[in-house]
Amino acid sequence: MKTLVICSGGLDSVSLAHILAAQGQLSRLVSFDYGQRHRKELDYAAACGQRLGVPHEIIDMRSIGVALSGSALTDDIDVPDGHYAEETMKVTVVPNRNAIMLTIAYGIAAAKGDTAVATAVHGGDHFIYPDCRPAFTDAFDAMQRMALDGYADVSLVTPFVHRSKGDIVADGAAVNTPFAETWSCYKGGEHHCGRCGTCVERREAFDLAGVMDPTVYADPDFWRTAVQEGGA
Repeated sequence: MKTLVICSGGLDSVSLAHILAAQGQLSRLVSFDYGQRHRKELDYAAACGQRLGVPHEIIDMRSIGVALSGSALTDDIDVPDGHYAEETMKVTVVPNRNAIMLTIAYGIAAAKGDTAVATAVHGGDHFIYPDCRPAFTDAFDAMQRMALDGYADVSLVTPFVHRSKGDIVADGAAVNTPFAETWSCYKGGEHHCGRCGTCVERREAFDLAGVMDPTVYADPDFWRTAVQEGGA
């Protein structure tokens, strides 16, 4: 199977790329510039492509991103601190982002002769992001099969959709994913902030997986309080 991976440069998608590369299935990486407040993560995606020896393409979606306004990831809105499972994190939703990216990725896969598109959506995303849930990914796969019927046979690969971020860390560690060469933080500073939802979730995942976290955090201990409050 020749698989295109949608790679943001984050822990989840870079781990997925390394897992598929270890299985001999990785064909290319595709990333998206949708006008996110920092492009730092795209540098990590590019480094992943170089490391794994596969093509990496960045699709310019900035004009589309401007229209998808109202998210803390694209607009001048403060990124909230705290656990991912808090209502405040819904301000990080970019409407239909995954649906748009997947549609483009399917087109590229069909044009390049790939047989699958892989995305690293996981169980921890379900609370906040509707386009990360199993109902969405199943429906999207069915829709794309109709869109490409008679032209190409491309399937959607979502190995983490029913699993946790801790599982991703464990699976990524098994194939020696260089976690220090991934970027999760929504704030895009010199180091991971340690306080935003993705930083808290990242740090918690390493703890649950029993894997050493090589990440440098500006606030390395905040996650414990955030997890306790988020689970309260």
